[in-house]
Amino acid sequence: MVNDDASIYDALRDHLREDRPVALATVIEGPHVGATMLVGADVRGSLGHPELDRVVSRDARAELEAARSGVRHYGPQGQTTPEDLENTAIVGVYVESHASAPQMWIFGAVDFTAALARVAKVLGYRVTVVDAREIFATRRRFPMADAVTVSWPGPVFTEHGAALGPRDAVCILTHDPKFDVPAIQGAVVTDVGYIGVMGSRTTHEQRLERLRQAGLSDDELARLMSPIGLDIGARTPEETAISICAEIIAQRTGKHAPSLRDSDGRIHA
Repeated sequence: MVNDDASIYDALRDHLREDRPVALATVIEGPHVGATMLVGADVRGSLGHPELDRVVSRDARAELEAARSGVRHYGPQGQTTPEDLENTAIVGVYVESHASAPQMWIFGAVDFTAALARVAKVLGYRVTVVDAREIFATRRRFPMADAVTVSWPGPVFTEHGAALGPRDAVCILTHDPKFDVPAIQGAVVTDVGYIGVMGSRTTHEQRLERLRQAGLSDDELARLMSPIGLDIGARTPEETAISICAEIIAQRTGKHAPSLRDSDGRIHA
């Protein structure tokens, strides 16, 4: 075994007690069975090779973001492609994630909502759909969602907004000022990592004027990603859902991507 460091388990205990996200990677097959590595804000321990440690820590953080646990396979030096793994020993690593699933709140029970909820579930989000119209906000229309709430935005943010953090997302897909303005007002005072708002450039300019009249600051307005999604030419609800989720990933990881908000011209060619 590469490491027998009780401090790893002490650190794991501390993370769990303090409800801090952490992943424990353990070799369960191949060289160095039993070796462990703790991946949180920093990395402790080793699985037997620096490159293996680097690749596993990267993958463990991805699993942690989605609150998933499972077995991954590598070569003893961190190889991951089928060609590299063909003639080498296989290292099986169990990644055990300790984190609540990231949340996505979708405001508006519209046609795009079901597609976005499906893609978000694939990425590991706990999805809540919110709409004040009881006839539209139903479990039958959104069986993939974890929760469907009939409510105006204000009470939802008042009761649960404090639980939103940097890993979470709020997507506002309505085109009704009576709904999207209070939804934005509720979102910008939370710590949520992503706020996306659907609508054309003209619609958003009109929306910004209403929000300024409602008292929102320039810093708060700058948090809004609208038009929502990456500029990839999405047309269908499913393509739009992928563009939205890709924008969320890019913003979370700090990678530059062509957001519709930062481009010019028509959204749809």
